[in-house]
Amino acid sequence: MPHKLRKIRKFRGTRTVGYGRIGQHRDSGSKGNRKVGRHKHLWSKIVTTEPNYFGKHGFTSPQSKHRVENTINLHKLDQMAKTSEINLTELGYTKLLGTGKITRALTIQVPSASKTAAQKVQEAGGKVITSTSTTEE
Repeated sequence: MPHKLRKIRKFRGTRTVGYGRIGQHRDSGSKGNRKVGRHKHLWSKIVTTEPNYFGKHGFTSPQSKHRVENTINLHKLDQMAKTSEINLTELGYTKLLGTGKITRALTIQVPSASKTAAQKVQEAGGKVITSTSTTEE
């Protein structure tokens, strides 16, 4: 059954509600876990789970954000190809990479392809058509 003598009723109208001067019990220092305890009582947790938590860790080059390519490997291509011709440009891919094996002769249109990917497609009896050059049987 509720009663009037709860702590919040007792401190209603006071500035700090029993937590001392100027807004203690508000900041992240009061949480004891987030930010503050990582160099103190949570040190063993940081050492084991996040050893690179402190310090600087390199930078991201602004140019690298513009060179993002959407790639696909041969083993994925072998699984998803339903016909003997496939246009990877229409599917949103920009480069064909050579990881995996290809079991069928496919004609693949793609803006660019690695040397190993083109070689494996040729060995399987297919061809890779890139925007710069055509590699045929």
